[in-house]
Amino acid sequence: MDVTLLGTGDTTGTPTPGCDCATCQRAVERGVERSRFSVHVRNERTGESLLVDTSPDLRSQFLTHSVPLPDAAVITHIHFDHLDGLGHAYRLFDRFPVYAADETDSQTGESVAGTVRRRYDYLDTVSVHPRSPFEPVETCGFEVTLVPVDHPPLACYGLAVEDPETGAKLAISGDSTYGIGERSRAVLANPDLLLADGIVTADYCEHHPAGGDHFDEAGVARTFGTKHMTVEGAQALGEDLNADRTRVVHVSHFLGPDEAFADPLAVDGEQYDL
Repeated sequence: MDVTLLGTGDTTGTPTPGCDCATCQRAVERGVERSRFSVHVRNERTGESLLVDTSPDLRSQFLTHSVPLPDAAVITHIHFDHLDGLGHAYRLFDRFPVYAADETDSQTGESVAGTVRRRYDYLDTVSVHPRSPFEPVETCGFEVTLVPVDHPPLACYGLAVEDPETGAKLAISGDSTYGIGERSRAVLANPDLLLADGIVTADYCEHHPAGGDHFDEAGVARTFGTKHMTVEGAQALGEDLNADRTRVVHVSHFLGPDEAFADPLAVDGEQYDL
């Protein structure tokens, strides 16, 4: 299983357009980027590739990184920075199956799969395949299992991608607070690589109207506000799940320039052989 982090940033990415903050400037100086979230997973046995989330930056991501176009996609939730790149499927694919959860979201009145189908019904090459959480689906030679996570007010899902032949496992938290339920954690547990949402460090909670949540024994917030983990929360989740390696994704440009690119915060283009 070859994993390429195509997009590791939050909604605006780093560098953020029109921003002259020290972190965005440092990113330019270093020649690194955190575009909107997307992960490419290639099955070296079958030659197929799975895309997790279709970033609005899809075109530039595939032009920048040496990975083949995907054979299928999984969508974790309907926020634009995870979905709106699906429009790039126009003329790129003869057929493109997209998997998404079938649970009805009380906020929208439809499932993630239903929203994807409605918004992209003009793309004849895209077929939407609803799947129930906790029920594995086989695609690209992998077993993929969606699990509910905590990203209010919308329904959002993390997932495990496993190779049944090699035993390799990738876990992705999805956009979530630290408050992921035990049943979901059990599916995500013991990955070779965990990609965990961590938007800022815990000290930034003082700038959020909702503060922080899910405090550890030392009083460090593992959730920033109400929607995302802190970097500390992402690392704690990795420890909870017994991950061999944890990389923090969905990182914002609000972090200072010295901390924004420190380990284990990921940048675009990182590759892992699981």
